Amino acid sequence: MIRAVVFDVGECLVDETREYGTWADWLGVPRHTFHAMFGAVIAQGRDYREVFQEFRPGFDLYEERERRAAAGQPETFGEEDLYADVRPALGKLRAAGLWLGIAGNQTVRAGRILRELFSSDVDLIGTSDDWGAAKPDLEFFKRVAEAVPFDSDEILYVGDRCDNDIRPAREAGMHSALVRRGPWATIQWASVEARELPTFRVQSLLELPLAIAGFNDSAR
Repeated sequence: MIRAVVFDVGECLVDETREYGTWADWLGVPRHTFHAMFGAVIAQGRDYREVFQEFRPGFDLYEERERRAAAGQPETFGEEDLYADVRPALGKLRAAGLWLGIAGNQTVRAGRILRELFSSDVDLIGTSDDWGAAKPDLEFFKRVAEAVPFDSDEILYVGDRCDNDIRPAREAGMHSALVRRGPWATIQWASVEARELPTFRVQSLLELPLAIAGFNDSAR
């Protein structure tokens, strides 16, 4: 039985198009060029942070985040950046009696924004900065399991990446759902891992309530 659903943040709940555009601007790189390099790095199976190195060798993402904040241009997102299916899906899952959480690789600043947006909608909001552990490290998923009041095999982790979300969630004993949106899921969708590892493959978060209900019915 699936009793809890925990969501990744970037490209699962939040459309990061605007934010990565501001990084291109900060680097002084045309947005089209930045996005093309971003896709190339992902397709090569490299860490997305290497994109920044391509344009500025020695780039330190943590330091640059602080510089942006000091310059009055901090990384940010808001209601307007949420995917359109997020609020309706959360409402339907809550109405179905499921325990809900949000947990992703996010900064303390992003954690504050998430709490402003979702505190009344979910039972848990956790970030890698809060926990001192980041995906795909299994310690991150251990923290998720410790925070959720159900067994690991009763948790569904929802994300857009096979490497960061689906594979480690499965290794942690959880169910998983791969949502097809954003650069990672689009590039990885036809891979063997994307076809075989997730419990569910969905085009929209609105598919989850019915998928979970069918899964739970078959488990009874």
